[in-house]
Amino acid sequence: MTLDTRAIHAGRDDLVDLGVHAVPLDLSTTYPARDSGAEASRLDAFATGELDGGLPIYGRVSNPTVERFETALAELEGCDAAVAFASGMAALSACLLAAVTQGKPHVVGIRPLYGTTDHLVASGLLGNFVTWASADLVAGAIRPDTGLVIVESPANPTLTEVDIARLVDAAGDVPVLVDNTFATPVLQRPVEYGAKIVLHSATKFLGGHGDVMGGIVACDEEYARLLRQLRFATGGVLHPLAGYLLLRGLSTLPVRIRAASANAAVLAERLTRHPKVQRVHYPKIGGALVSIEVAGDPLAVVSGVRVFTPAVSLGSVDSLIQHPGSLTHRIMTEADRGDAGISDQLLRLSVGLEDVEDLWHDLDQALQKA
Repeated sequence: MTLDTRAIHAGRDDLVDLGVHAVPLDLSTTYPARDSGAEASRLDAFATGELDGGLPIYGRVSNPTVERFETALAELEGCDAAVAFASGMAALSACLLAAVTQGKPHVVGIRPLYGTTDHLVASGLLGNFVTWASADLVAGAIRPDTGLVIVESPANPTLTEVDIARLVDAAGDVPVLVDNTFATPVLQRPVEYGAKIVLHSATKFLGGHGDVMGGIVACDEEYARLLRQLRFATGGVLHPLAGYLLLRGLSTLPVRIRAASANAAVLAERLTRHPKVQRVHYPKIGGALVSIEVAGDPLAVVSGVRVFTPAVSLGSVDSLIQHPGSLTHRIMTEADRGDAGISDQLLRLSVGLEDVEDLWHDLDQALQKA
């Protein structure tokens, strides 16, 4: 079936047999069982990251509602499995810890990345250390102890794109982690180009309404077991209500992405001709993100909009605008932002589903005043 059909039905294929239409929301933190011996044996298996398809034991191990979301996202990304976490950064942390536990703490990073991702990788807080390299120089940066190559394409906030297949080839046996938050499986499925790990800040487009936080990693079953082990031990679980909302968000994901992308493409084209805009960044793959470098005061533009919401995050049905240098990428040093191509004049627009003419007039008046 097509992606549009699976987005609606994935994770819900058993509902008719259950006699329900809406997905059941299971809020239990613990699950009773009279046979403690059998439960002890199952818990030993769960500790290795294995799921046996039976009833849950404890909410930190698994949850039926969250598992539905994991099943659906894995299917949309073309992966065997997916493991959900409390946030995108919790998901990334598990991937970094997985590399450390395998004795390969070295990471090759391709800038730009989301600012907190950049900070976490560079800080060494989780026992990792990083070599920054351009996509063309990744092969030379690989070492015997390299556990991950991390890339975001399109990248946050410059929307730079990377040839994923070429990057995977350059990485050799080292798994490539692609942050697919901006593209979503509607526009890009990284495993089709050889990537082993696909990460999402589910808070963004997967949820789509600015009211739920989560992260998820799509991968093969072997890697999923390792991530489940880490989630079991560290406790960065996704709340069942968040899993419910994220699964609901997937059902409208293709429609939202295409509509928002159509708006973004119109704005990107018009902004290239605006006298107060020096440069427009818009990916060839399309999408709902547009970044612009303005001639005036970027903070004045942010404060001057009335239809756009001045806020961090992205991927909601309403349009957002923010200044990366002050907010999402402020945690990076000025020099590192410069190396990543993030100028002080850069603004990032997350285009939503409002009428495109209203969005255009709002941007135009804010730019003119600034």
